[in-house]
Amino acid sequence: MPTVTTPDADIYYTDSGGEGPVLLLGHGFFMDSSMFTPQVRDLSPDLRVVTWDARRHGKTTDRGTPFTYWDLARDALAVLDDLGVEKAIIGGMSQGGYTALRTALLAPERTTALILLDTEASACTPEQKSGYRVLFDQWCSTAPLEPLTSALAPQLIGGEPADWTSWISKWNSSDRMAVRPAAECLIERDDIVDRLSDIDVPALIIRGENDLSAPAEKADELKAGLPGAAPVVTIPVAGHAANWTHPEPVNAAITAFIKTLR
Repeated sequence: MPTVTTPDADIYYTDSGGEGPVLLLGHGFFMDSSMFTPQVRDLSPDLRVVTWDARRHGKTTDRGTPFTYWDLARDALAVLDDLGVEKAIIGGMSQGGYTALRTALLAPERTTALILLDTEASACTPEQKSGYRVLFDQWCSTAPLEPLTSALAPQLIGGEPADWTSWISKWNSSDRMAVRPAAECLIERDDIVDRLSDIDVPALIIRGENDLSAPAEKADELKAGLPGAAPVVTIPVAGHAANWTHPEPVNAAITAFIKTLR
């Protein structure tokens, strides 16, 4: 099991291998690196796809200290260091996108392009913070988890019930209390909209048409702020996890974008 050890965490990652350009992908909240199985399957070997688990998700473990998405950006760079990769296309879905943007800001010399999936650059509004705190208080309580996970899946993933089953099973068997530090990271994230202009690399922005978590205006905000952004790609009828529920059009968009970099 490949991991890289830092002072704060043991970060699990996967590597498809190969000689193609490296695409480093970070997953969304409550998910893990396996959400990119369709991308690893379909984009390799033309791309060397590297995925990793964020702190408090999947197989990554940490030392229990508070963290921010800037810390997760350093974790992403540690994965590249462990692989001996100097430069990569940095990508992510939802919170993985928050991390990807910060990775590009921390290490512009190592970022050849960005792939941003159903994500945004802004901070939580007070209303969003309040809603998240209600959600995470329920999640970390002793009440039965099943009604909450079944209600959460359509919004967090989208698609059809068959797309949710494996994730609901994971959530119901998880250490539900472990998510709290990651929740604080999500809720208290800083706003980096005004710093988007500093990320001067080609950028692909993809969103699901029915994504309520990262609505169209957030994608448009990224497009307006990133100097190298291509037109936003909207995946018809997809929700928040378009890369999982509708991999064919997402992978086609990524493949077309990669060709423009050569």
